[in-house]
Formats: sequence, C-alpha cells, structure tokens
Amino acid sequence: MRIPDREQIFDQRIVAVDGDTVVTLTESAPLTRPVTADGAVILEPGAPVVWFTFPGAWHDIGRFHLADGTFTGCYANILTPPRMAPDVWHTTDLFLDVWLPAGGGPARLLDEAELDAAHARGLLDEPTARRARAEAARLMAEAERGEWPPPVVAEWTLAAARQALDGLA
Repeated sequence: MRIPDREQIFDQRIVAVDGDTVVTLTESAPLTRPVTADGAVILEPGAPVVWFTFPGAWHDIGRFHLADGTFTGCYANILTPPRMAPDVWHTTDLFLDVWLPAGGGPARLLDEAELDAAHARGLLDEPTARRARAEAARLMAEAERGEWPPPVVAEWTLAAARQALDGLA
C-alpha cells in the first residue's frame, strides 16, 4: 500500500526461500514511466526486477535493471514489515528509498521530501516516520561500511533467478 490508501498489486514469482530471505522475480515492472536517480534511468517500464523480502524487516531490496536486462543497482524500499500469507503479502511503503548504483559509488537516500510531506499532512504518525528514517539511516551506514546490501543480493542475479524459475517449471 502507498499512503494515503493507494493499493498497488505486484505479481511476482517466488524463486527461492534462502534462509530468512524470500527471493522473487518480476519479469516486467508495471511502470508507466522510468524510475530515475541522479538524472539516470535505473528502472524502465517492462524491465525485470529481482526482489528480496525479509520477513520482519522494515525494508525490501530490488536488483534493478533496464528493459534489456542491464543491471543498474540495488534499491531498498523503506516499508512496514510485510504481513506474509501464502499467496498475498501486505505492506505499506514509507516513502524513503536507498539507492546503490551498480559499479560502485556512494549510496543515496531518496524521497525525503515525500516522507516529510506525508508526515506534515498527518498521513504518517511520528513514531512511524521516525522508524522509517532510522531504517534508512541504518542502511546508508551499512552501505558506507561496505556491508549493504547483504551477500544474498549479489548471489541472486537476474540470470540465477531465471534459471531457478526454469527449474521450478
């Protein structure tokens, strides 16, 4: 869910459950326009994304690509911990995102103004806004130390996710 009460449905196939990580694949991102960071396109409509969901965590991670499959980097959504039923998961996007471009470079905190506006409008209470900021700060600090994203994200490339799905078919 995206505040205020805008539900989005994402169709993702479970690729693997790897320890405390659920790996899913979206073959074609349902976007109407590209996602950008620092003026560069990081995800295009129809591009594949390998997602990593961590039950109980306040973020998920996507391995973003262009439509031709070129890996662009890792993107963390700050969100409420997902409630995970067998076929349907529910979570609320808390606006903040962390972006780490492929090939290195510093991590970037995105959409702070969106979080601030939602909080100012009363769409997000102070404890939740504070928790979102803390989670984003934690990921940024881990990235600066070279500890984020976790190793499982590097292991599950687009090719590996597609190969695993082929094995499930």
